[in-house]
Amino acid sequence: MTIGDQLGAWVAALDGTEAGRDLALVLVLSCAIFHAIVSAMQKGQFDPWVARASIDLSYGILMVPIILFVVPPPEAEIFPILFMALIAHSSYKTLQALAFQRGNFTLVYPVVRGTGPLVTVVAAGFVFGEIFTAWQWVGVLTVTGGIFGLAMFNVMDSPVMRKELLVAVALAVLTGFSVAGYTTVDAYGVRATPNPFTFLAWLFFVDGFYMPVMWLVFFREPEVLRHWRKLIVFGLVGGVLAVISFGSVMLATRFDQVGEAAVLRETSIIFAAIIGWLFLRETVGAKRFLLITTIAAGALFVELGS
Repeated sequence: MTIGDQLGAWVAALDGTEAGRDLALVLVLSCAIFHAIVSAMQKGQFDPWVARASIDLSYGILMVPIILFVVPPPEAEIFPILFMALIAHSSYKTLQALAFQRGNFTLVYPVVRGTGPLVTVVAAGFVFGEIFTAWQWVGVLTVTGGIFGLAMFNVMDSPVMRKELLVAVALAVLTGFSVAGYTTVDAYGVRATPNPFTFLAWLFFVDGFYMPVMWLVFFREPEVLRHWRKLIVFGLVGGVLAVISFGSVMLATRFDQVGEAAVLRETSIIFAAIIGWLFLRETVGAKRFLLITTIAAGALFVELGS
């Protein structure tokens, strides 16, 4: 039995168990931490297209030995799901890069992360028949309200022209819908295959080459090549962290509700603020601290209300 088969058997043993649901919580919170680290890494180092292309290319290449030697081959019915997932991820990355070109990180990121879980909870209700309790809905709206509150707070502090802000916010909202789209499709794929690691490995592989091709065709900046050593290191570190982060939350959707995982993932906002305060010398302030506390309280409602 290969390592991939052993991992698949381990997942099968945890399906539908209390231990599996406990593991899902650990996986989602791990995702939130690593997602915040990747987001902090991208802040201001490179153009959004370059940063995303380097990360994606890295994890696409890293998946080659995994799909060849570790995980079992995919079933035929997985390929249509992979195709839909590729479209959803490509839409998300294109929209987010466009949004980051129009608005700064502190505006775009909260709007994207606030829209995504709310739409995902609704989509998961239709696709997977998930039902949230009243307390969980209170938690969802509290998390979303806190995140949008952060976005509005940042808009008030922004020197950007209002027209540019409106375009950036509109693109960020569309990006949030695309987050819900890929989360739902990916969760469907993770649940549809006996071994979710096969689906995840192939997803990272096929998804890894879209943004590099986009950058090569449309957004080439030759001067970036002068920093190729830094870009390679950035891409490798970001690629490994992205695999851990995204893989964790997708595996969590196998063991627990998709909507719950999507909401709890957005606690990355809290970890991003902590990282910004500790390492980037950013000021949190009383208002931001209150909004971050609101997000944490909403996440607690979602978890305890289940």
